[in-house]
Amino acid sequence: MEFIRGFSQRKTSEIHDILNQGVTGTVKINGCIHSIRDMGEFAFVVLRKSEGLVQCVYEDGISEINLKSLKEGMTVEVEGLLHEEERAPHGFEVRLRDIQILSSPQEGTMMPLPISKWKMNTSLESKLAYRPISLRNIRERAKFKIQEGIVRGFRDFLFSQNFTEIRTPKIVAGNAEGGANVFKLEYFGKKAFLAQSPQFYKQTMVGVYDRVFEAAPVFRAEKHNTTRHLNEYTSLDFEMGYINGFEDIMEMETELLRYVFTLLNDKYAKELKLLQITLPEIKDIPSIRFDEAKLMVSEKYDRKIKNPYDLEPEEEVLIGKCIKEEYDSDFVFITHYPSKKRPFYAMDDPADPKFTLSFDLLYKGMEITTGGQRIHDYDIQVEKMISRGMNPEDFTNFLMIHKHGMPPHGGLGIGLERLTMKLLDEQNVRETTLFPRDVSRLEP
Repeated sequence: MEFIRGFSQRKTSEIHDILNQGVTGTVKINGCIHSIRDMGEFAFVVLRKSEGLVQCVYEDGISEINLKSLKEGMTVEVEGLLHEEERAPHGFEVRLRDIQILSSPQEGTMMPLPISKWKMNTSLESKLAYRPISLRNIRERAKFKIQEGIVRGFRDFLFSQNFTEIRTPKIVAGNAEGGANVFKLEYFGKKAFLAQSPQFYKQTMVGVYDRVFEAAPVFRAEKHNTTRHLNEYTSLDFEMGYINGFEDIMEMETELLRYVFTLLNDKYAKELKLLQITLPEIKDIPSIRFDEAKLMVSEKYDRKIKNPYDLEPEEEVLIGKCIKEEYDSDFVFITHYPSKKRPFYAMDDPADPKFTLSFDLLYKGMEITTGGQRIHDYDIQVEKMISRGMNPEDFTNFLMIHKHGMPPHGGLGIGLERLTMKLLDEQNVRETTLFPRDVSRLEP
């Protein structure tokens, strides 16, 4: 009988181990061969690890392996002498003594993309077609480490504000947002959909925990083929009860963004530097009503208002430009969207029911957040459903929370991939999506 007692002492070191213990002595380290640069009497064998690159030096007559037996893509365990080298990644290199090959690419296989290049200089289509390979590029990896940091900051901040993390179903019986842009499923002979939003469940759980959040996928069956739309994306959602108004939600998001950006500057400085990204300082975020924003853009840029109920992408860009010029802010809240354009659960403005107590947050001229105050009164919610031609009996489970008492509440959803896209100044949301799903792409 054998027993597993937990971690045993590792035989190999990680980059942080070497930096913490000092660059001295002999080390064993494993990784994937990222590149080989043969300089004649010596060669640089660069290993790729989760923390970055490690420069190893192969020297004729000292390293106990034939250099020609090595190739990109091999995974190896190397042993050698640590040596300080300020020009090398992390300030050290390993002067090789021995290399053990752990695995090797298939014989005759050529790397389809130049992943060892600093910039691959290839098309987005090629990067997506060979996604399992393109993600091994150092710059590509850095994008998604930063995205990790956004989610990490989102979760850590909300935990600090007494939110509870929840998990909601992604196979649902009805669609929260209304409309026809849902993926339909056959569910054991019943009609079902992929969830457009965790909205009903978020509101339900406010009645349980007061404050809840989730980071999870949502699905939209929209036949868009633009640089800003995906059919599956990650939504960072939170919902909070006992609010005094929808302004509480905007204040929470402002503090959340400050926390996330501080965390990125602190914990992800290496990736930000690699991608040459300077994060904006989150100051007080300007807020402007929807109707005033449209009028402002119309007058300032001599642009005719075409759609009085929503913002067109071009309008978002112009609003962002105007706010940046006048208030030096990359962010702006657009409030009081028309009731006609908002879902049935959005609370109407008592001062003017044509508008809602809702908002979008624009970042660098693109909507990254939609949120607002929800209806918490049963009679008001039923009345609004009926006024829209909806049958309240189709929403019995959702209305149960209103019937049995709910606090004033509201929340929001942040598009993770869009936020990352604008943060990194990318031009296409697929650049900041690990494995994009759009109207034409279901693989890899």
